[in-house]
Amino acid sequence: MDVAINGPKILFTLPFAGGINITESVVHGWLVVAVVTGVCYWLTRDLSVTNPSRKQIIAEKLVTLVQGLVDANMGPQWKHMVPYIGTLFAFSFLSSVMSVAGLRSPTADFSVTLAMALVTFVLIEFYYYKSKGLLGFFTRLTEPVIVMTPMNIIGEFATPLSMSLRHFGNIASGAVITALVYGALAALSQFILGWIPNTFIANIPIAQVGLPAVLSVYFDLFSSAIQAYIFVMLTMANIAGTAD
Repeated sequence: MDVAINGPKILFTLPFAGGINITESVVHGWLVVAVVTGVCYWLTRDLSVTNPSRKQIIAEKLVTLVQGLVDANMGPQWKHMVPYIGTLFAFSFLSSVMSVAGLRSPTADFSVTLAMALVTFVLIEFYYYKSKGLLGFFTRLTEPVIVMTPMNIIGEFATPLSMSLRHFGNIASGAVITALVYGALAALSQFILGWIPNTFIANIPIAQVGLPAVLSVYFDLFSSAIQAYIFVMLTMANIAGTAD
């Protein structure tokens, strides 16, 4: 069994600053951005109050769904976060589910999930500053006693690190497990049919029929949706917690 599990491939290099490598994660990430932008543009064309089209109804249902999620977990005072939460979920889910099309998931790259978590971290710190003021922003790190300040600082930076590692770990492990199972099934097929003199028949991957499809449903669809949901739930919980 010959299975190679590597990081994202370098597709090309920009001739700037000594060379900037553009990997699959970057290109596929921009592809997701383009898809989300295109879908949003299409869904919001020709809106009507009196005679809504089917695509307008779909758009309104999606917006209502995200609004309900934000209201239930953050409160109605955070309704301005609906666009961010919706965009974050869409980017996370579509990035992870790209593997269905045989493309490498951007979220299987730690740098991508870390970037997502850092955006949330900046928002967390911003709303802490907005709700507590400059003095409260720093004094919260000394609670409950001042000797806890180093631990509180570590805890602040642990938030984006844990969020990014959790998301990356689940998506990347799914890709690794799928690759290993595919390799093992290929070896099993060769073992079963290897005694047949006909080369064409001996190379038919009969053991790879069925099980890979089941794995794809779990790792590519179910797991992608669950990880996107967990990521936005953690985002909402941490941002809403700044108002406590």
